[in-house]
Amino acid sequence: MEFGFSYDKRKVLQALRFHFISRPEIKILMILVNVFAIGSAALFYFKKIRPEPFLLGSFIWLLLMISVWYLLPYTIYRKAPTFKDAFRINFGDNGIHLENPKGYINWEWKSFSRWMETPHFIHLYFSEKSFFLVPKDELSDDQKHSLRRMLNEKIGERR
Repeated sequence: MEFGFSYDKRKVLQALRFHFISRPEIKILMILVNVFAIGSAALFYFKKIRPEPFLLGSFIWLLLMISVWYLLPYTIYRKAPTFKDAFRINFGDNGIHLENPKGYINWEWKSFSRWMETPHFIHLYFSEKSFFLVPKDELSDDQKHSLRRMLNEKIGERR
């Protein structure tokens, strides 16, 4: 299966948010901050604590949300020149061939540790923090199903 694509900034930012939110350490941090914020709000409401812990919990929660939702995705997008290029990708039996006017790269299937699907992209992970985004916009429904089947066979079940 072969097709060409380029990236849409809004969709890439959304995909990066999905990546960050799916990280176990971010999930745990969000749960802890939310528990602290809710607990301090309840204790403040029942006048068991002064307003400072409640304000601190609210500030930490707000800072975490801004970081995960805006700062991290925009920083990654700005630093990665990949998102400004146009590509041609070919999914074959031996691996993936990716090319653009600057050059090409071949990845064997064993290079990937896992894959994840989000509304607009397929995330192909090399490691826990390194991945490549493949847009699904250019694919028909049949091509999407074929690609999912191939990824399940070659990489393994998605997570």
